[in-house]
Amino acid sequence: MKAFVASIVLIVGATSALAQMSPVGLWRTIDDKTGEAKGEIRITESGGALAGRLERSLKKDTKPDATCDECTDDRKGKPITGLEIVRGGAKAEGKDVWEGGKILDPENGKEYRASFTPIDGGQKLQVRGYLGPFWRTQIWNRVQ
Repeated sequence: MKAFVASIVLIVGATSALAQMSPVGLWRTIDDKTGEAKGEIRITESGGALAGRLERSLKKDTKPDATCDECTDDRKGKPITGLEIVRGGAKAEGKDVWEGGKILDPENGKEYRASFTPIDGGQKLQVRGYLGPFWRTQIWNRVQ
């Protein structure tokens, strides 16, 4: 009986660990230049594609009614809180990376090609935005 219970505990633990090796969840974004927390992004997955919304801004100077004035698509003028900043991205076959998505920087309205790679056992997310051959990487911390 003890062996059976131990097996169940190991299976549940392994399943939980695998679930964490995904970009799905709530993430605290960290500014790669200042090291300060900027916001919390909730990433979901539906039909194999990612979507991520800004749940909460953590920047001291963000106004509660701020809108994405710099956006040039359907997000122009929309409230920053609740704004969809991650669109698309699917898990690459045989890798723990989600590629082919886009990420929006609501501060400047620019959208970049993006990849999302869970690291440190899924407790951190490497977010890389691409513009042509150049890229910028941020490390986000899992909140849940």
